[in-house]
Amino acid sequence: MIKKVQLPLQTLNLTVGFAVWVLISSLIPFIVEDISIPPERLAIVTAVPIVLGSVLRIPFGYYANMIGARLVFLISFIILLFPVFYISAASSFMDLIIGGTFLGIGGAVFSVGVTSLPKYYPKEKHGLVNGVYGIGNLGTAVSTFTAPIIATQIGWTATVKLYLIVLVIFAALNFFLGDKAEPKVKAPIMDQIKSVYKDEKLWFFSLFYFITFGSFVAFTVFLPNFLVSYFGIEKVDAGMRTAGFIVLATAFRPIGGWLGDKFPPLNLLMVCFAGLTGAAVVLAFSPSIGLYTVGSLIIAVCAGAGNGLIFKLVPTFFNKQAGIVNGIVSMMGGLGGFFPPLLLSVVYSMTGSYSIGFMAFSQVALVSLILVIWLYYMDRLKLASDVFESTGQGILVTNAAGTIESVNPAFTELTGYSEEEVIGRNPNILSSGRQSSEFYTTMWGQIGQEGEWTGKLWNKKKDGEEYLELLSIHTVTDSTGEVLRYVGTFTDITPE
Repeated sequence: MIKKVQLPLQTLNLTVGFAVWVLISSLIPFIVEDISIPPERLAIVTAVPIVLGSVLRIPFGYYANMIGARLVFLISFIILLFPVFYISAASSFMDLIIGGTFLGIGGAVFSVGVTSLPKYYPKEKHGLVNGVYGIGNLGTAVSTFTAPIIATQIGWTATVKLYLIVLVIFAALNFFLGDKAEPKVKAPIMDQIKSVYKDEKLWFFSLFYFITFGSFVAFTVFLPNFLVSYFGIEKVDAGMRTAGFIVLATAFRPIGGWLGDKFPPLNLLMVCFAGLTGAAVVLAFSPSIGLYTVGSLIIAVCAGAGNGLIFKLVPTFFNKQAGIVNGIVSMMGGLGGFFPPLLLSVVYSMTGSYSIGFMAFSQVALVSLILVIWLYYMDRLKLASDVFESTGQGILVTNAAGTIESVNPAFTELTGYSEEEVIGRNPNILSSGRQSSEFYTTMWGQIGQEGEWTGKLWNKKKDGEEYLELLSIHTVTDSTGEVLRYVGTFTDITPE
């Protein structure tokens, strides 16, 4: 029973964590009425919680494996009581910076669930499970939508204090319903980091999540104040529009994970980055509120689906190091939400326009699209390489002139020749002399006419032992029919 509760419980935990994480940005239009904050520092106030919320994801993911999600969530919610109470009594810019820094714990809990929940489900469901957990992103929508409405009735300080009640309730829920028997993975954190940091896929996934989740967080933090200042709409209306963005992005997260379970996730990720690139270009031209809405909604769909796809890919490639890799990748996503608001603010202060900032975002998304395509083809090449290296048949590849370019381990095992001894030489080093020249003339004549040949012949190993092999030779040509190389595969069928 406890195991079945973990997905809904941890999803709700994430919802609460994210609701607290964006507490300041949700209420900033009300806070600035009581606390004087220079316009150029507004972005800093709203972005500060993202920093700690991103950096802490590495240890949070690690400790989720070490001590279990139950204790990490429980301790996190207890600690969050202090900065939330501190912010409720804030009276200066520095108070908001101090309290906001520790609100980052609410964003750091993300790496807990993506590390814990896959332990309860088979691999083919990890995309959907992590996508469902990601629905907890709605916590940002809860704050963005409800906090301004409540603040108009009871004031922003009293609204902040309501979060204390929610944190106490969820600390208790985790104490009683969290899984005490969750499987633990105990390994030194530095050993896990050393085992993965050289793998380029870790950094590719980090960059991809930096863009997808970063754009989600950035728009969540940036939109409320931007819509009020740039388009002059009401604060509650801006909150509702931002909440709509969050809901759409969050809804597409499990959809993206589910699609990643059914179809090649890298192919789908290409579509997401193509959409982000195009939508950012639209926003760069400072359109009307209508086109701005369309561009923002496209970003919501592509960012949400991309988030789900990336956390389908992570456990696929890093099963044993999921905790630390989830932490690193999700940290980069959080940091992706820190820099864009600052960049947009700096660009706006220098040019009076957000266009250059959005165009820069489109170019980063375009680079990511190119890298996904590259990773897709590298993955296919690795698959081909794995087949080449692991097959039990001997394989040798020559160029069009008949010079050996590559052999596989099975070739070495069957013939006794190492790769270094045969590269650059002709396959006739294996000739036993048993076949006549007419045999080879007939064989190559068939290869020239039909592009392939299969038959038996006697060859000789390095130590001089002769063996009978079943050999197949295939021609590889380009689009014009010109021969590029020949591939030979053989099996030892010498009678015993």
